[in-house]
Amino acid sequence: MAPDEGELLWAGEALDEMTALDSITAELVELQLFVGLNFVEAAEVKGISDFPANRHWMFARAWLYRRSGGGASGAAKPPVL
Repeated sequence: MAPDEGELLWAGEALDEMTALDSITAELVELQLFVGLNFVEAAEVKGISDFPANRHWMFARAWLYRRSGGGASGAAKPPVL
């Protein structure tokens, strides 16, 4: 299922914030969300192995979930990761 315009806008804003915290994590997420690479392909593009890429991905998912309000009612809807 393709993300809608609101989800893409939300993701773009969130990635701008994430880049300030951890640019590698933000780049991995961008490669997956906007380029369409899977987890392994994104890690290969960044030149990192699966283990550190997995840590970045777990951080990204948790950070994005928290930024979205953690499921709180009325919170902005994050993209499906």
